Amino acid sequence: MAGRLERTVALVTGASSGIGEATAVALAAEGASVAIAARRRDRLESLAERIGPGSRVLVLETDVTHEAQARSMVERTVSELGRLDTLVNNAGVMLLGPVEGAPVEEWRRMVELNMLGLLYATHAALPHLLEAAAGGPRQVADVVNVSSVAGRVARSGSGVYNATKFGVVAFSESLRQEVTGRHVRVSIIEPGAVATELATHLRPEVLEGMRSTFGRMELLQAEDIAEAIAFTVTRHRRVAVNELLIRPTDQER
Repeated sequence: MAGRLERTVALVTGASSGIGEATAVALAAEGASVAIAARRRDRLESLAERIGPGSRVLVLETDVTHEAQARSMVERTVSELGRLDTLVNNAGVMLLGPVEGAPVEEWRRMVELNMLGLLYATHAALPHLLEAAAGGPRQVADVVNVSSVAGRVARSGSGVYNATKFGVVAFSESLRQEVTGRHVRVSIIEPGAVATELATHLRPEVLEGMRSTFGRMELLQAEDIAEAIAFTVTRHRRVAVNELLIRPTDQER
C-alpha cells in the first residue's frame, strides 16, 4: 500500500547510486518528501528527475565527512522541506585488503566516511527526529544505519572495514537505548554481497580476490535492500525493526 509516509520527510545519504538511490525512490513511492545527498550533483539531479514531478525532492551536494557540510545538509532539509522524520545513513566505502602493507589513507577514508560521516549526520538530525516523534503525523521517527554483514563477521583482509561496520552496530545499539523511549527508532541494515559500485573502489589485486569469492554468486540488488529499508520505516510506531541481516541465498558467510 503506497502513501504510508505521506506528510513526512526523509533524508538519504550516499544517494547518487546503489542502495541510496534505490532507497530514495522507494521512500518517495511511499509518499515521503526526500532530500538526497551525495558528492555527485549530476547523479542526484538525474535521480530527482527520475523520482518525478509528483514528489518533493531536494538535491544536496554534500560530503558528509566534513562536519559543517553534514550539518548544513540536515538544516537545509528541515528549512526547505519543513521537517525531518527519517534519516538513512547509507554513505560508505569498502576498501579491503590485508593490514600488512595497506595504504593507510584507505583506512582514513573508511573511518571518515563509514563512521564519522554517519556520526555527524545523526548528531545534527537527532533534535529534529525527536521533535518529529513527539509531534509529527506518525508520532515516530527513524534512523536507519546501513552497516554490513562485515559488522557481524570479521574476515581476513577486511580488518578496518570490519572495524568501521562493527562500530556502526555498536553506536546504533547505544543510541537506540538512549532514544527508543521517545519513539525514535534506530535500525541497522546489514547487507551481504550486493551488486553496486562499492567494489569498484578496490585495488585491482583485491578486486580479483573478490571476484573469485563472489563471481558465480547471484548477488543482491540495490532494490532488495531499499525494499527492506522501506519496510522498516513504514511499521506502526509500536514496531521497531532493530536489525536486519540480508544475504544472497547462496552466500555462506
